[in-house]
Amino acid sequence: MRFSEPFEQRFQEMASHYPTRRSLLVPTLLYAQDEVGFLSDEVVAEIARRVELTELEVRNVISYYSMLTTQPRGKYNVQVCTNIACLLMGGEEILDRCRLKLGIREKETTPDGLFSLEEVECMGACCWAPAVQVNYDFHEHLTPQKMDQILDQYTKKGTERRR
Repeated sequence: MRFSEPFEQRFQEMASHYPTRRSLLVPTLLYAQDEVGFLSDEVVAEIARRVELTELEVRNVISYYSMLTTQPRGKYNVQVCTNIACLLMGGEEILDRCRLKLGIREKETTPDGLFSLEEVECMGACCWAPAVQVNYDFHEHLTPQKMDQILDQYTKKGTERRR
């Protein structure tokens, strides 16, 4: 498994800041997932080797964090919070709108590979409910109409880059 030069530079820089290799695990998994798209068996094996853990230990961490995945996702991963604050402020309606507009259910990816959809437990954005995260971008105080606009913006951005 070979990662890009920027990945290798980040890894070396992080290694100099952490007291043990094990401490590098979560940030390295995030960087690897951003680079490869998901945490394949090959990626898991390489990261386990680098941080001096077993593959099982790495997989246990992956299974704990919802932002880590061993399955390919769409270019834009839409995470809709439906925890209590977001639920009371319309999170379920936002999730329903995403299902309808994207034509997929949770944990699915659109046929064009542009979007994946997830229902998540909490984003810590209760004051801005309902909230959605698309990759690393947060969107708050949403309505179904605002969600349509956000999805349209990502669709436009995603299709422009393919040309």
